[in-house]
Amino acid sequence: MQVYNSSSQINNKLIARLSNFDVYYVMKIRNIAIIAHVDHGKTSLVNELLKQGNVFRENQKVDDRVMDSNALERERGITIMAKNASFQYGDIKVNVIDTPGHADFGGEVERALSMADGVLLVVDSFEGPMPQTRFVLQRAIELNHKIIIVINKIDRPDARLGEVEDEVLELLMDLKATDEQLDSPIVYASARQGIAGLNPSDIATNMKPLFEAIIKHIDEPKVDAGSPFKMLVSAAEHSDYLGKMAIGKPVSGSLNVGDQIVVVDYNNQNLNSKAKVAGLFEFSGMSHKPTESVNAGDIAVVALTCPVQIGNTICSPLEISPIKFAKISEPSVEMTFMVNDSPFAGKEGKFVTSRNLRDRLYKEAERDVSLRVRDGDTSEKFLVAGRGEMHLAILIENMRRENYELAVSMPKVLYKEIDSVRCEPIDKFVVDVPESAVGVVMEKMGLRKGELVQMTTVGDRTRVEFLVPSRGLFGYKSEFLTDTRGEGIMSSVFHSYEKYRGDIARRHTGSLIAHEAGESNGYGLMNAESRGTLFIGIGVPVYAGMVVGENPKGDDMEINVCKKKQLTNMRASGSDENVRLAPPKQLSLEGCLEFLADDELLEVTPKSVRIRKKILDKNARLRASR
Repeated sequence: MQVYNSSSQINNKLIARLSNFDVYYVMKIRNIAIIAHVDHGKTSLVNELLKQGNVFRENQKVDDRVMDSNALERERGITIMAKNASFQYGDIKVNVIDTPGHADFGGEVERALSMADGVLLVVDSFEGPMPQTRFVLQRAIELNHKIIIVINKIDRPDARLGEVEDEVLELLMDLKATDEQLDSPIVYASARQGIAGLNPSDIATNMKPLFEAIIKHIDEPKVDAGSPFKMLVSAAEHSDYLGKMAIGKPVSGSLNVGDQIVVVDYNNQNLNSKAKVAGLFEFSGMSHKPTESVNAGDIAVVALTCPVQIGNTICSPLEISPIKFAKISEPSVEMTFMVNDSPFAGKEGKFVTSRNLRDRLYKEAERDVSLRVRDGDTSEKFLVAGRGEMHLAILIENMRRENYELAVSMPKVLYKEIDSVRCEPIDKFVVDVPESAVGVVMEKMGLRKGELVQMTTVGDRTRVEFLVPSRGLFGYKSEFLTDTRGEGIMSSVFHSYEKYRGDIARRHTGSLIAHEAGESNGYGLMNAESRGTLFIGIGVPVYAGMVVGENPKGDDMEINVCKKKQLTNMRASGSDENVRLAPPKQLSLEGCLEFLADDELLEVTPKSVRIRKKILDKNARLRASR
């Protein structure tokens, strides 16, 4: 075996043809992924790395969270899709992958880690390791990645640097990290201020200590340059000009524009598509830079003349063998997507047919490796399984913004038969609440079959960990915020499948249902207000069977919000009352999904979201309930 210290010492085109011995060389490249729990500062850290890595011009205006390019990401303040960028530090190119922090998008993290050689584990200086921290760190340890621990937000007045450092090391030991991973360097940083240091009492005025730690501690990609080209597809994009574009880190050989390749799959031995390389790109800053050839070790974008999916392997015809694709965690929540058949169907959306819906869902399943789509029992229904309510809610929101119109059912968990025993998904649920709210949270978790695991007091706040059925968390977020007066923080991550824990009441309230079609008016709403909380105001079109409010008594009730006051020709001065209505309760898309009952659907259009009964006719509903 022959080893070279830099790619400039060898002729890549010549090496690609060698077959009598393996040639390894070390490239001046570092491939790192940024992983963390949601809101611990990953994207802000990437922002600062790119700024100080001279990706932007000196006079260029740079937005906060520049990597969060999707409108939904900016609105919600979370990263949804893993994204690539690069910067130059000295003569070394650093490829950076920004990953999501929410557990529902864990599939994005799992596929992104296959492109990295090391990770920056970002941990909040007060919150410390959280459920998603454990999940993403476990994946990095399984891949034997080098780790740099970044304790972020050191400028917080309530920072617990020493305690958080100990908690991270305990987590590494708990996850059976190697001795080398246990000795991972710790960098203290404030991504917002753009400063970092190896000692909390000696913080530099820039990110140089973190840059140096990346170069020194993260291994350069060691690749087999003498073997034919091979690359696992870890992400996919679409270009209007070049078609399907595969993103991944080549593990061997080199590739040129115009080369012939073969697409194979580890889990599908029948896939063996021949194609031609239509274009090649490498990451430069936040954009793609065209190139004539790519070498193993660098993250590349390959445009092909054939379809390609995440998990496929792009091979040279000289050696056709797939790369094993890391198993993505299975989805645990399923919803039924269907064609909208309400009386208002087709009035607001552009894509309304089952063919439109089917094409869009299966296209999404190609991009999102943790999403599962299959046909339902009719041609107008599709079963879509994901990691959680937010995972599916983001898909629905994206579809409505693309002018799709559809209806969806209540989320349901996916059960499994393990050793002939019915098992259900259990989540690790962590709450951080004021001491005064601990009692009510524990009471609600008891009703939802939650099991107390640990309780820790930090100052005047308490962190409580539960193991609770995933279905027990459906619809709990708004209730939790109310119980904690908006001061509580909650997060959850899938833990395991365990024996079914029994029935859980999803809702303790009923629905107020519109009695007839028409337009809501002040008189009708005034009479309906005494029945419960309304979701609509004056002048809203409704139809019979549409849910317009919530009944606290627990039963469904028909109300007439379109009722008008009968007028006569005898009117006394002052006999009319001024109609004063309480503001309606505005439900977001996720709020509607939380509210849905088993016999209800959510009608989603580009302009509206409406809750409705599956069976609109009152008499038909009564017959079906018997």
